[in-house]
Amino acid sequence: ETGAPAEPAAESEPEPEPEQASEPEPEPEPESAPEPEQPAEPEPASSSPEGPKTSVSMPGLGESVTEGTVTQWLKNVGDTVEVDEPLLEVSTDKVDTEIPSPVAGVLSKILVDEDETVDIGAEIAVIGGEGGEPPMDSEAPAPARAEPTPEPKSEPAAETKSEPEPAAPAPEDRKSEEKETESAPSVDVGTLSGTGQSSGTDAPTEAYVTPLVRKLAAEHGVNLSRVEGSGVGGRVRKQDVLRAAEEQKSTAAPAASSAPRKVAADTSLRGKTEKLSRLRQSIADRMVESQRVAATTTQVVEVDVSRIANLRKQAADRDGSAPDFFAFFAMATIEALRVHPKLNAVVDGEKQQVTYHDVENLAVSVDTERGLLAPVVKDAASQNLMDLARTVTDLTERAHTAALGPDELTGGTFTITETGATGALFDTPIINQPQVAALGTGAVVKRPVVVEDAMGGEVIAVRSMVYLSLGHDQRLIDSADGGRFLQAVKERLEKGAFDSELGL
Repeated sequence: ETGAPAEPAAESEPEPEPEQASEPEPEPEPESAPEPEQPAEPEPASSSPEGPKTSVSMPGLGESVTEGTVTQWLKNVGDTVEVDEPLLEVSTDKVDTEIPSPVAGVLSKILVDEDETVDIGAEIAVIGGEGGEPPMDSEAPAPARAEPTPEPKSEPAAETKSEPEPAAPAPEDRKSEEKETESAPSVDVGTLSGTGQSSGTDAPTEAYVTPLVRKLAAEHGVNLSRVEGSGVGGRVRKQDVLRAAEEQKSTAAPAASSAPRKVAADTSLRGKTEKLSRLRQSIADRMVESQRVAATTTQVVEVDVSRIANLRKQAADRDGSAPDFFAFFAMATIEALRVHPKLNAVVDGEKQQVTYHDVENLAVSVDTERGLLAPVVKDAASQNLMDLARTVTDLTERAHTAALGPDELTGGTFTITETGATGALFDTPIINQPQVAALGTGAVVKRPVVVEDAMGGEVIAVRSMVYLSLGHDQRLIDSADGGRFLQAVKERLEKGAFDSELGL
């Protein structure tokens, strides 16, 4: 028991423990080391890989265009865009066009809603991210989203219920994937791929099919999965759909001739009420204004174009191609304008003055799916017949595919329209203000006509005939002035002296 006093000694041993208690002095070290660094973690978020932000403004869309209407956003907030990739579609009173992205990045904000009209130069969107970074960022999360998605499907079968917690992120990933699919245009993948199963091949195509292209394909009965896109990244453009539609017509023609004829009603507009498009409103305003301002009258002449028909046949027999009649009408019109400058002028009613143009800018009226457009052949008198034919064909094709620039739709000094394209014999053209005259060309048809034979006698012969109708503003052009202009055009066409220009 004498050893019992030793226990107090043992109890005294713990007294050094207070000295150990003084060791908490190192505690300030963790307070100064890890914890102050934690508030610094948000700093990377503020300097996130978004990088600088770029403002997207409504661009200038041609002479005299002061505003534009957003008709369709092709990208949603959060989508990655490349440089020059289409962001949205815009409509003006001149043309409908796509606006490309000025930089690569992520679409951070959309500031203008669809069907909203804003002034040129107004901010319409914000793109975040630096040049080449956004594509890398968009690729980085892709594997992260793809990996967790299959795991929850396989784990429940291979593992027990003890692993619900790791499977929890899967719904979030699914939500993020659902958001991604919602952000893409609503396109039937089965229609694009033909099977609806391949996502690796058709996903890019799905993002590049615009609503206008889908609508055009539906109108022409074109299967988008069979159309080879000529745009960036294989994007199917309007030109591709129109080309495919023409190919379908050529292949389906023999089968259609043998099948019984059925008339299918167009149900796309029946019973429907919709707002006039921006282009349609502009056409309406201009036509009504022209009727209000100009004192318009119409003259019609009949022209024998049989010699031109023979020249076209010779050219076609030689190399398989020849300019259409419209090219000859345009050439004769340009030459007549140089002799009769009154019809190549503009009247300013407020100032009570007239300006005669020193150049012939021929506006060619084109009937498109969206409405009437009038692309302009600038300085048309400087072109020969073949060049003029190629220029008119190019402008017409691009008018149908909404590929015209705004400057190509302005500056016309005289308008010519091909009324005969729909089979009409003639019409009464409305003047395209501020011009003072417009020429309509009817359909070329063969019919019996009284002509003079070589002996000076009168005989009845089958000839290729066409009506030309001139609408002119009598504030400047009297009926005699208009008649002399029409006679100049008629004489040029009936002589048919175009052999050298055709190389015959």
